[in-house]
Amino acid sequence: MIRVLVVDDEPIARRGLRRLLEAESDLEIVGEASSGANAIDQIESLNPDLVFLDIQMPEMSGLEVVSAVGPQAMPAVIFVTAFDRYAIEAFDLNAADYVLKPVDPERFQRALARARQRLAGGDLLEERLRAILAKVHARPERLVVRSTSRIQFVNVDEIDHVHAEDNYVRIFAAGQTYLMRETVTNLEQRLDAEQFIRIRRSTIVRIERIREIRPLLNGTFELLLNDGTRIVSSRRFREKIEGLTR
Repeated sequence: MIRVLVVDDEPIARRGLRRLLEAESDLEIVGEASSGANAIDQIESLNPDLVFLDIQMPEMSGLEVVSAVGPQAMPAVIFVTAFDRYAIEAFDLNAADYVLKPVDPERFQRALARARQRLAGGDLLEERLRAILAKVHARPERLVVRSTSRIQFVNVDEIDHVHAEDNYVRIFAAGQTYLMRETVTNLEQRLDAEQFIRIRRSTIVRIERIREIRPLLNGTFELLLNDGTRIVSSRRFREKIEGLTR
């Protein structure tokens, strides 16, 4: 039996999916969730094989659910969405499954057949989900920061600077700090290069938060930020910093 979790903030949409799923003899509906936060809890507690996941939910989108759970821990996914050309193009490019609202039974069967095939064959679901997140969230408006007790959202335009801490990054934003499971390199790729600059292997700074740049010896610089933080760059990023002063 394939254990299925249905996630959608609309009760009528969940009922429609449940009717279609109950007609399949090899599927077992193990739970329903009406929000992103609830979905994360149920994914962890129920350990489903397959999730029908609504993309456009208030407070936390389906893609943010995937980001918070982590592609490596996420079950197989069939995304459920109202028509969104950009999202669908991204999913098609990465061979991911989706169904449109209202769910067409024929399209539902095709997506389900592909999900069965992938589950049986051990398809590389993690790589596919990473590719989707990279495509759709290439320039996110906010970051999902997850801890054992809660899920927090950090607006990208409030970030002052970011520092590496082992397999995590420490985010300084609007007078608060957040610890996120992410690498500096991956985060740098997601942030806008016109707004953020990497000044050393472990540090990213928001350009508009830089108040002063002072040259030091050996091609390094001391940066003074608006919040009073002082950070010394490494020589490796000398040209990038010099580019700010031209």
